[in-house]
Amino acid sequence: MKKGEEPGYLALYRSGELARRVKSARQLLASCELCPRRCLVDRLRDKRGVCRTGEQPVVASYNPHFGEEASLVGTGGSGAVFFSNCNLLCVFCQNYEISHQGEGVAMSGGQLAAVMLSLQKQGCHNVNLVTPSHVVPQILEALLLAVERGLVLPLVYNSSGYDRVETLQLLDGVVDIYMPDFKFWEQESGRRYAVASDYPEQARLAIGEMHRQVGDLIIDDDGVARRGLLVRHLVMPGGVGETEAIMRFLAEKVSPATYVNLMDQYHPCGRAGEFPALAEPLAHEEYQEAVRITRQAGISRLEKRDLAGLFRYLGSL
Repeated sequence: MKKGEEPGYLALYRSGELARRVKSARQLLASCELCPRRCLVDRLRDKRGVCRTGEQPVVASYNPHFGEEASLVGTGGSGAVFFSNCNLLCVFCQNYEISHQGEGVAMSGGQLAAVMLSLQKQGCHNVNLVTPSHVVPQILEALLLAVERGLVLPLVYNSSGYDRVETLQLLDGVVDIYMPDFKFWEQESGRRYAVASDYPEQARLAIGEMHRQVGDLIIDDDGVARRGLLVRHLVMPGGVGETEAIMRFLAEKVSPATYVNLMDQYHPCGRAGEFPALAEPLAHEEYQEAVRITRQAGISRLEKRDLAGLFRYLGSL
């Protein structure tokens, strides 16, 4: 971060509040209700619920990532930590091997802290926690250790939007940038594609809480995001009506200055082929209609495609 700036968690660390948050969060694992699934399993004894994650988080990979939003990537990349498993489990997930099949390595708090510090040493602008909803206590524990060893990067909470407000409140003042998805507006879509008919309601509550904590996205003179809310929405085949409802909600109930990445890269992955409505890629015309109705709904801060950043990312693979 720039001189004179610091992530919010440093003040919490100095006051002792961060250590208290770690303790409170770990207690939730004893009868897990971190997310809206509320499985109530004892993860401290390595029992598994829907997310199939016990006491330790599983990390699939970590690296400077240049395929994210331009304001996260900057010149040094976004320090992405990809957590395995997921509490939502969409049938069309483009990271199916990670989210559904759990590919990755279990890590202790110390090991996860070392990952964060490694990303800082590599020059990343932030630590980007990808699919973190089911491992919030473990992230807080690792953060406490990492701060003691010199971590000063802002945190990005990059989630599916299927988050519980009570868990998010443990992150108030800890997370600098929230980047949730808003996937479905209709309960039936949530039920059919993620066995989560409550997804729309939970996402609305979660995004409202995220905005309350950090406000609209602030991007500095160098084009790097410092604090705020950035919402992703993947336009789905035949789903432009849901896109319109989501954008109206963001403009009218959250903020007309909400920064949105309206994504067009849907293609059938995972089990999508089992669902006729999802069996084909998104048509260009549908995406253009989604852009039109998004602007009509009152959202004007839209992510622009960063081809140079994408080429840098592809070249790093």
